[in-house]
Amino acid sequence: MPVQLPDDGDPLGPHALSAADLKTLLAAERTGSAFIAYRDHAGRLCLLDVAAGEETKTVGRRIETDLSITWDVQVSGVHAELEMVGGELTIADDGLSTNGTFVNEKRVNGRQRLRDRDRIRVGRTILVYHDSVAANASATIAAANGPEALKLSETQRRVLVALCRPFRDGGFATPATNQEIASELFLSVDAVKMHLRAMFAKFELADLPQNQKRARLAESALQFGVVTSRDLS
Repeated sequence: MPVQLPDDGDPLGPHALSAADLKTLLAAERTGSAFIAYRDHAGRLCLLDVAAGEETKTVGRRIETDLSITWDVQVSGVHAELEMVGGELTIADDGLSTNGTFVNEKRVNGRQRLRDRDRIRVGRTILVYHDSVAANASATIAAANGPEALKLSETQRRVLVALCRPFRDGGFATPATNQEIASELFLSVDAVKMHLRAMFAKFELADLPQNQKRARLAESALQFGVVTSRDLS
């Protein structure tokens, strides 16, 4: 029986991402490889590395396919093919499927090049293509997915924005110090440390070396749109 996925099946849709999902996506982006994101039958986020190897990858309901969607009865046994051509991913459905393949809700006829963040629909399942090299970090995930999905308090969010403030002009920067955050928000340094510790846990960064946590937290917040350029202005 097909599973009902969050946000009408979009694996990266609003409010669909947990802190663990964000961590998984960030790690995948750092590899520089292109991947397809989707949710399995249990709603777990899965990533298929489409840049590995030169062979064509298949999408379908058969277990033998590279991206097997066994739970969606509207997906054909072999539904579509993914192939890297000159470093760019293409998808083809030359009559393979019964119900068609759609990219951004437009039916694919033959072969079509995919672009970063294209939504691919096969049956009732949504796949999201992510080209880590071409992706714009500030637009990776809409801001609506951030604080609400991670359940940040208002004060935690203000601390996070202040932490990221040095990045407002782009380029290389280092996160704000505890004292700088405390001065901006009229909080004690101890209070700033407390809120940062809570966010390290929420972003699943608590196990990192102490000298990496702050930079990684700022990077994650900006990368996934939890803090936007508008917040920093």
